[in-house]
Amino acid sequence: MNKENNVYIIVFSVIMVVVVGVSLAFVAQFTKPFQDANIRLEKMQNILSSVGIIVDRTTAEETYNKYITKSEVYKVDGSLQEGVDAFGIDLANELKKPEDQQLFPIYECKKEDGNYFILPMRGKGLWGPIWGYVSLKDDGITVAGAVFDHSGETPGLGAEISKAPFQEQFINKKIVDESGQFVSITVEKPGKLPEGYEYGVDGISGGTLTSVGVHNML
Repeated sequence: MNKENNVYIIVFSVIMVVVVGVSLAFVAQFTKPFQDANIRLEKMQNILSSVGIIVDRTTAEETYNKYITKSEVYKVDGSLQEGVDAFGIDLANELKKPEDQQLFPIYECKKEDGNYFILPMRGKGLWGPIWGYVSLKDDGITVAGAVFDHSGETPGLGAEISKAPFQEQFINKKIVDESGQFVSITVEKPGKLPEGYEYGVDGISGGTLTSVGVHNML
């Protein structure tokens, strides 16, 4: 066959496309269980991190099973949803549903110094989704810790939400005011909030839209 012939070129191209496609499909299928396992362990690490328990992936599941003693699923109206695995809920999918069909997991952690409730959340940053876990002390009002992450925020700016200096601001903040009203936690421009303000934290300098995303998510 003349290798300069158009037919040869077309046939060769088709064969290569098929071979590459099959190879990629095989690799994806082969690696998916490992990817799923890594996602699962990372989720456990993040949940634990929100209550100050830092572990690597080799001990994540064992530690998670030790400290996370209970998990439940709730509807938007606050009613308990039975028969649903809390850990298996994907908030990205839930938030696409009509509001009255959305489900939200809550995890309970039991440590030597008390019990904690861990709330997962998800929102939108400047360049993509942001997410996190906020833990409350057993009074249900005081924040014990917070962990946030992102898929593509700008390094040195919005990406700073995943760093300790931003996250540590949330510790001991309140989500309910003195009158008993839910107020959440506001994220404001640095320097705007009065010193010692219990219901807000400073946003990221130069990361205004990501900070707004965290504010809206909370």
